[in-house]
Amino acid sequence: MENANNYCIVFVTIDSLESAQRMSRVIVNEKLAACCTILPNSISIYGWKGTLHERSEQVIMIKTLESKLIALKDRILEIHNDEVPEIISINLNSGLSSYLNWISTSLLEENE
Repeated sequence: MENANNYCIVFVTIDSLESAQRMSRVIVNEKLAACCTILPNSISIYGWKGTLHERSEQVIMIKTLESKLIALKDRILEIHNDEVPEIISINLNSGLSSYLNWISTSLLEENE
């Protein structure tokens, strides 16, 4: 397994499968993510503005480079429908070299 310090997984929750698919298509198409995996039918229970809430959500697991994080976060904030969306990133310690290489290659700009 190769050192993967420049790679990360970003987790975003969103209210519907359609919204998750739409967001995933946008960020992959714009080369902010190599891949988005949608984990459907999660339930979140959380406090918001003094009230307990419970809702069905989709979790998007976004594979990207650390260098894309700021642009990715900004783009998610533009298209997400929550006032304060969950955007959490985790840096990788290691990963399969060929998979990490695929992420890097997928995120190259057309002129690179």
